[in-house]
Amino acid sequence: MTDTELRTSGTSETTASGAWAVLLPAERYEAERLVHHDTLELTGLEGVVRPRPGDPVAVLVDEPLRLVALGRVALATAETREDPDDPQSEAGPGELVVTYTRRVLDEPVPVDDLLALDGPVTGLDLAAWRELAARLGPPPARRSWLVSLDLPIEAASPAEAVRLFWSYVQELGPRELPAFVSPSGDELAMQAYVLGVVANQDPEEDD
Repeated sequence: MTDTELRTSGTSETTASGAWAVLLPAERYEAERLVHHDTLELTGLEGVVRPRPGDPVAVLVDEPLRLVALGRVALATAETREDPDDPQSEAGPGELVVTYTRRVLDEPVPVDDLLALDGPVTGLDLAAWRELAARLGPPPARRSWLVSLDLPIEAASPAEAVRLFWSYVQELGPRELPAFVSPSGDELAMQAYVLGVVANQDPEEDD
């Protein structure tokens, strides 16, 4: 599961009817930052002009307007989950599916001087989409990271402790549990993340 640069070849451009801007609600943007998804599935778009499969998409958030991802429209699935963080949530009909090709969820790029959106899905010309894509610059080099989650658990056996561990992980999730991450080979640089951002776990430093 890696982000790839979007290739706008002559073939792909001639098959696309145009480009699109998709505006994410604040709570959905938070969910996309917390858990990795290869696709973005959006519902509740009744009455909105629908992009065609293969059309390039710019994904944005508002206040201020910022670019957070690029993608392409994929074929809609038969069903999608109402809550992307909860695999047990009730399923509903799939509406608009975007396959991510580039993500900058943690460092959104300001674009309020370039676009004026008129709803959750807005048509763009390809020149405007290309300018948005150009603002992202080249993708950063990928590297290996060590990510860990330590929970003290009381149990009668190792197997029970593991079951309780996964129960806590599913119940509390990334909104409450700190995950510890460091570059491979540099464990002294470890940092704790909660809600997708660095979180200080040393109470003495807060005094």
